Order: sequence, then structure tokens, then C-alpha cells
Amino acid sequence: MQAIADTGYLVALLREDDEHHAWAEDIARQVNPMVLTCEAVLAETAFHTNSVAQVLAMLQRRAVRVAFDCASHVEQLHELAVRYSDRHPDLADLCIIRMSELYPRHIVLTVDESDFRVYRRNKREAIPLLCPPK
Repeated sequence: MQAIADTGYLVALLREDDEHHAWAEDIARQVNPMVLTCEAVLAETAFHTNSVAQVLAMLQRRAVRVAFDCASHVEQLHELAVRYSDRHPDLADLCIIRMSELYPRHIVLTVDESDFRVYRRNKREAIPLLCPPK
């Protein structure tokens, strides 16, 4: 399975005390060795885990790969920010939506089901998600 990692998934993977840790570990065994993500997600993950070292270690062992250049997609990100302004999306969410447009065969790994069920790629398409069971 090819995947794009959102912050919640990476935090759950790194923090053994996270309520979704077992789910994240199980998913990590099922996805291709390297999931795609963006720098905004990595920054959020470092903040939430209070560990830049763990995030950098994931990059070093190629568990994740930065596959998005925010500067190259400013116009599309701005359009998404305007479209979803009522939901107050953060930059990481906007980047993940755009990545889903760029990598349509990849599923988004997220614990943020409520927002990502609303967000659409290419204006109309539901984003394929893999979320923890309820």
C-alpha cells in the first residue's frame, strides 16, 4: 500500500502512550517501507512528540520521505485555504490535500477523520483515508 502520512499518524507511531499507537504500528507493517509526507507535517510531529531527533531518525532510516515542496504549490495551497477557511485548516492539512492530488494512488494515513472526510481533492473527489477504528 502506498501512503501519505499526516501528523496524527506519525505521532501515534512514535509515542507508545498514544491511544492510536497499536493501530499506527500495524499500519506501518502494511505500507510500503517509505511513506510520503511534507515538512509541515514533520514540524508538527516534532512539536507534538517534543523530539526533533525522532523525526530526523525517521528520515534517516527512510521510514518517511519529504515529497512536497510548499513553495512550488503556493497558489493551490492558497485556494485550498480560502475554500476551507470555515474549518481553519493548518498548513499541514492543506499540504496533505495537495499531496493527495499529486499522488492519487496513495491513501492518507490520519487520525483526523472529521476534517479529512470534509476536505476534497480536485474540488470534488473524496480523499482516500485510512483512520483508526472507532
